[in-house]
Amino acid sequence: MTVGEKQAGSENPPEVLDGPFSTRQLLRIDEALRLADKGTGLVFSVFVGGLDEPIREHAQRLHRQLAEPDKSVLIAVSPNQRQLEIITGRYARKRIPDTYAKLAALSMVGAFSGGDLAGGIINGLDQLASHAGKG
Repeated sequence: MTVGEKQAGSENPPEVLDGPFSTRQLLRIDEALRLADKGTGLVFSVFVGGLDEPIREHAQRLHRQLAEPDKSVLIAVSPNQRQLEIITGRYARKRIPDTYAKLAALSMVGAFSGGDLAGGIINGLDQLASHAGKG
């Protein structure tokens, strides 16, 4: 179910949990994820929230919990901790080398520092998908 759909038997759409994004921003991020998945054949995911120390290991644990970790890319962002991790699976890493992931991360950090969390994520997804190419 997407953010705007109604739950069966309910007259009201589901409430969006407290978070840093408006409904419109969530829909834009969802669309960027869908386009990245469809265009590359990889599986992109975004996690926004607190990350336990050590940050990288926590992001790697989250990545391993994904349905297809080998062909998945996880963008983990902790705005309050000012942390960003991009984790690529074994197959995904062949298509998105660390160098390209770092370039996307730099672009995202620039948007984040300007206060545009959603825009940074959307641009990062687009850059990563562009580097991965068609799958």
